[in-house]
Amino acid sequence: MNTLRVSLLGSLVAVAFSLASPVAAAADVECLPEVSDGWIRVPPAGIPVLAGFGTITNACDTAVTLVSGSSPGFEDVSIHETRFDDGMARMRAIPRLVIPAGDSVTLKPGGLHMMLMKPRATPVAGEQVRIDLQLDDGRKISGDFRIRK
Repeated sequence: MNTLRVSLLGSLVAVAFSLASPVAAAADVECLPEVSDGWIRVPPAGIPVLAGFGTITNACDTAVTLVSGSSPGFEDVSIHETRFDDGMARMRAIPRLVIPAGDSVTLKPGGLHMMLMKPRATPVAGEQVRIDLQLDDGRKISGDFRIRK
């Protein structure tokens, strides 16, 4: 009788693992947003602030929130928004940028954009710079941004 119980228990455990393994494998794959079409505008000479643009696509099932940025090419990276109030363009920092599930956010001139402060080297058109964006859950996404006029 004990042998039958052990055998039956072993079979049930084997079935449980075989059913759970596809689920466990799927849970191990982390979905991350992607950065595409990244570019940085070359500023007029002597200006220590550049602007970065591109698209962040979140094909994941849950929203993600960007909370900061960094780059080996710049002392500081942050997300800003340009708004027009009474005919005047005003910029403000966006401390948290939510990208809804299955959606994208476009960073573009005159709207949401990255402020790239104090380049560590003189930006040259055609070069590429990596920018890392920190999510509120601790993960990072990276994108390559081409410098252009």
